[in-house]
Amino acid sequence: MINVSIEERAIALAHYIIDSKDTVRGAAKKFGVSKSTVHKDVSERLEKINPALARQVRVILDENKAERHIRGGMATKMKYSKKHLEL
Repeated sequence: MINVSIEERAIALAHYIIDSKDTVRGAAKKFGVSKSTVHKDVSERLEKINPALARQVRVILDENKAERHIRGGMATKMKYSKKHLEL
């Protein structure tokens, strides 16, 4: 996102996360910025720019955080089931 202000980037990230229900990591990859930048944009900066939008993003981020351990377990399960099939 070249030549885009921080405020515009924060709003674009927020809309992307809300629409796609993607994770911070996924949004960072999509926009070509670091996870830290995405998190700071949607957690801190967005609160000052558009509090209502920040609340909507917070709902998605909290949902992703709650499901994180399940995704990790599924990834591990897939990893070892693939190894078992190769043997």
